[in-house]
Amino acid sequence: MPKTLTIATVLKPQGIRGEIKVKALTDSAEDLKNFPRVFIDGVEYKVLSVRPAGDCAFLSLRGIADRNAAELLRGKDVIALREDAPELPEDTFYLVDVLGCEVVTEKGKSLGTICDITPAKTDIYVVEGDGRRITFVAAEGVIEDIDVEAKKVTVNKKRFDEVAMYE
Repeated sequence: MPKTLTIATVLKPQGIRGEIKVKALTDSAEDLKNFPRVFIDGVEYKVLSVRPAGDCAFLSLRGIADRNAAELLRGKDVIALREDAPELPEDTFYLVDVLGCEVVTEKGKSLGTICDITPAKTDIYVVEGDGRRITFVAAEGVIEDIDVEAKKVTVNKKRFDEVAMYE
C-alpha cells in the first residue's frame, strides 16, 4: 500500500495572509482537520488551521505567510502520510488502495485492472485489460464488493454494462 495519500488540490490563495483554498479529495472537507502536516511539492508544512466550507477547505500552513507564497501553490496536490491518516471505519478504504485491483464479474470473468479513479460524487473508474480501456461510474449496484487485501473488485455484469464506456 502506498505510504502517502493525495488529500486535496490547491485551488487558489485566499486573502493576504497566506491562506489557501483547497478542493478536498476526502469524503468530507472536515477530514482535513485530522492531518497535522501535509506535503506540497515535497516540502513539509505544519497545518496551523483548517476551515471546512462545503467540499473545499481553507488551510493555513506554517511557512506560507502571504498571498505571494500561497500563489506559488496553486494547482498543486496536497499530500499526507498514511501514518497521519485517521483510522478508517470497517469496510471503508482509500481510493489509492483500489488502484491496481483486478475487476471481475460476479461469475469470475476478469475485465482488467483499475488504472485510474476520478473522485466525484459518484467515482469514475478506468480499467485496462486486453488492449482496451473501460470507463465506468461506481453507480448504485455496479460494484458488489471491494477486497483491497485480495486486490479484487467484483462488479455486477448487467449493471456494469449499463454504465460502462468501452474505448
